[in-house]
Amino acid sequence: MAERYDCHYCKESLFGKKYILREENPYCVKCYESLYSNTCEECKKPIGCNFRDLSYKDRHWHEDCFHCFTCQHSLVDKPFSTKDDQLLCTECYSNEYSSKCQDCKKTIMPGSRKMEHKGNSWHETCFSCQRCQQPIGTKSFIPKDNSNYCVPCYEKQFAMHCVDCKKPITTGGVTYHEKPWHKECFVCTGCKQQLSGQRFTSRDDFVYCLNCFCNLYSKKCTSCSSPISGLGGSKYISFEERQWHNDCFNCKKCDLSLIGRGFLTDRDDILCPECGKDI
Repeated sequence: MAERYDCHYCKESLFGKKYILREENPYCVKCYESLYSNTCEECKKPIGCNFRDLSYKDRHWHEDCFHCFTCQHSLVDKPFSTKDDQLLCTECYSNEYSSKCQDCKKTIMPGSRKMEHKGNSWHETCFSCQRCQQPIGTKSFIPKDNSNYCVPCYEKQFAMHCVDCKKPITTGGVTYHEKPWHKECFVCTGCKQQLSGQRFTSRDDFVYCLNCFCNLYSKKCTSCSSPISGLGGSKYISFEERQWHNDCFNCKKCDLSLIGRGFLTDRDDILCPECGKDI
């Protein structure tokens, strides 16, 4: 007597019938599909043994159900994308979600190289200099009036030129008396220290830091011999072509401040009336 060969689940004989092995156990087609077939994401029906099961990220489709959500074209053996769990062909995805080139207004296809700047996108070949029309690529550029320029073209067309070194000023710079300088070129005539961001003054069209200007042009205090700048509202005393800092205008003998007081002179010295009564 022949050994029985039954479905592992329903125990019906498989003699003369189609069956499927799973983990070395035989199943009739009906039981196998009921127990193990995947459900199609599109039609929600089981994907039977006689159908091709297409899967993507633990989701399954019948071959006829695996199509673009928008245009319904088959995606079998074709590239596709997903958005919000929906399958989309490359063309539909690009038209709906891909960036548009700022220059030619056409879609920038997924996978193609694009250039981006301040929220705008370009095809690599469309991202070019407004003046010379050469692709900018990864080189430095300068935007102006909704257009982009390579650095050499921008300098030729727009940049001001430093009155000192005569080279173009591409960023920053200093303007003084309606003349432009590079920050690094705008320096004290005396000590060559950069003047950008600090106080300075000028004489005969030459600019000076305050220290150099005082040392070169300010009058000297008769008492301490240091310069009297007179800049920034600082006060000083002047008498018979001699000058003193306010703090230095004191009696030579007792060091009493003589501001607002009477005083006497003894050659180069100044004296309070008390100390000068014997001269």
